Amino acid sequence: MEIVIVSIVAFLTALLTFFSGFGLGTLLAPVLMLFFPVDVAIALTGIVHFFNNMFKLVLVGKNVNKEVFIRFGIPAIIFAFIGAYVLLQIPTMQPLFSYELLGKTFSVYPLKLTIAILILFFAMMDILPYFNQLQFDKNKLPIGGVLSGFFGGLAGTQGALRSAFLIRAGLSKEAFIGTTVVISSLVDFTRLSVYATRMIHLDLKENLTLLICATLSAMTGAFIGNKLLKKVTINFLKFTVATFLILIGIAIGLGWI
Repeated sequence: MEIVIVSIVAFLTALLTFFSGFGLGTLLAPVLMLFFPVDVAIALTGIVHFFNNMFKLVLVGKNVNKEVFIRFGIPAIIFAFIGAYVLLQIPTMQPLFSYELLGKTFSVYPLKLTIAILILFFAMMDILPYFNQLQFDKNKLPIGGVLSGFFGGLAGTQGALRSAFLIRAGLSKEAFIGTTVVISSLVDFTRLSVYATRMIHLDLKENLTLLICATLSAMTGAFIGNKLLKKVTINFLKFTVATFLILIGIAIGLGWI
């Protein structure tokens, strides 16, 4: 049963997040945690996310904007490594507070609350009319790369911050998705290579069937998303990104993910 549930979730999230540029790992990990220990769930999520990104790289990688990649992607990759390294060095942080909801206990941590506030701030920029015409100058892109890369390595939430910056970089919908895929693939490879030092002791062979099914389901979702790309507009992308930013920001701030 868990194989069916996880495969369906992987397919739907890969389809929906193809346009937003983030969210697959963020949404898939909590589902996997319902069936597996946290460390196994994180490892499985990372593998599915990585192979799905490689597949999307084949589909839309040719549309990458090289200037944005250099200005935004290179700092993101460097600081993703730094953030992941810092994560492995710091002790477990104590939550600000915890609460119970529907019989489950949720904890709110300082780092994730900070990230949630940043994400919601960028979401408001996409919703409030005052900011509708605002775009980030090219010289601001390295700042976005540093922030998204570092927080991605530190807390795994680089996708939301990355999309919040790139959606306002003046890119076409094809360039936005292509550039996002290339940067996210390289950033994920960087941070997962650091996390791997904590994962080498895990034996994932018994979950190989689930891993294959989830990965193929995610790839199918990405494939269909690519087919639908011609039918969407840049305004649809902005709305999708803003909606995901709000939902992810609230979920992170409340300690749900």
